[in-house]
Amino acid sequence: MSTCLVIFLALFAALASGKPGYGPGEQDWGYVDVRPGAHMFYWLYYTTANVSSYTERPLAIWLQGGPGVSSTGYGNFEELGPVDLYGDWRSWTWVKDMNVLFIDNPVGTGFSYVDGSSYYTTTNKQIALDLVELMKGFYQLHPEFEEVPLHIFCESYGGKMAPEFALELYYAKERGEVRSNLTSVALGDPWTSPIDSVLAWGPFLREMGIVDHAGYNAIQEAANFTAQLVEEERWFQATKQYNITQEEVLKVSKGVDIYNVLKETKGGLDQRQISLSAKERLYSTMVKYDIDEDRTKMLEDLMRGPVAETLGIPSNVVWVLFSETVFDVHRTDFMKPVIHIVNELLEKTPLKVGVFSGGLDLICATPGTVNWIAKLDWSRRDEYLAAPRNAITVDRILEGYQKSGGNFTMFWINRSGHMAPADNPAAMSHVLREFTNFG
Repeated sequence: MSTCLVIFLALFAALASGKPGYGPGEQDWGYVDVRPGAHMFYWLYYTTANVSSYTERPLAIWLQGGPGVSSTGYGNFEELGPVDLYGDWRSWTWVKDMNVLFIDNPVGTGFSYVDGSSYYTTTNKQIALDLVELMKGFYQLHPEFEEVPLHIFCESYGGKMAPEFALELYYAKERGEVRSNLTSVALGDPWTSPIDSVLAWGPFLREMGIVDHAGYNAIQEAANFTAQLVEEERWFQATKQYNITQEEVLKVSKGVDIYNVLKETKGGLDQRQISLSAKERLYSTMVKYDIDEDRTKMLEDLMRGPVAETLGIPSNVVWVLFSETVFDVHRTDFMKPVIHIVNELLEKTPLKVGVFSGGLDLICATPGTVNWIAKLDWSRRDEYLAAPRNAITVDRILEGYQKSGGNFTMFWINRSGHMAPADNPAAMSHVLREFTNFG
């Protein structure tokens, strides 16, 4: 290909806009073959901000948790995309302020797919390297974003995937393998140190008055055994014991919502819930904001019907909210912490690193998150520890708190559970501005 043609294609891509997709605004979507046999799906929303060019606003990546929950489905339609599950315009969508890139990862999640079982990832490092390949392909398709500030946001198990992804993308950039203006990574209600989260369940529920001392003791006994297995690096058994501990939580709390302890639930565990595996039960309650509404089915119908048809998804790809296969192949990695990866980001890179945590979340409870943050060990640690904890106020309302030192910031989000972008959009707008400086 001639140099002139390459320049022309790059200029054309920079001037080109998106195309009509599902919902308002210009969009783009497609697949990147991150490895032979492994096809990762992305969905880009161009910002609807009043700007002369969408490249004037940053690009935010959103990664869901699980592993195995779809960003293009759940994060998009239940948390921060331009329209909600009913097709109504969402006033707090991130798209009004910046470009947003939803990625279905690991491969096998959402609309991403593999040609055979041998192509699944099994470790966090493999997930990160696949995401780097996705970004290489994305930038080839959209070179106009190479100089646009890139910010990686995530939720839940994304708190393990995003740090290593950011680190590997930074190193790939330093090696000259990819051009990217990677600027920050922010971890939402993160599963970064799983055992710190599990050990926080009992104390948190007791202090909230959701369990009594007997319930606390039952949870703590199961959690302490999980911690013993983690200490012995018996990772598969630790994941199994995590499931047992979660079952104990649901039993003694009479079915509390583990994503927001103040959400309405029917109470107790019916026979259908008891017969489900722990992970099935976990995700069967994930999207039920209305206790009599099956939002899981609503989302599946939307993604498999109008969305798949509009986006031209291959007929052999069937979207699911949560891929049990993806979860299962990562069982031996599920309980491994990545505190050392966050340390490396803080010590070896200039990237801004942040954590935001909803105070009503149980699964990744804020006390456990604060505990693993205290284990971070980088050269500016004392600066962070000595920094003041300031209030986050939006329109004179106290929305949370923040503490910054070095290149690290912690955000405490009030009136929010696990899904902070949906639970407290005002506080999240503050977090977005702090990290991206949009507008």
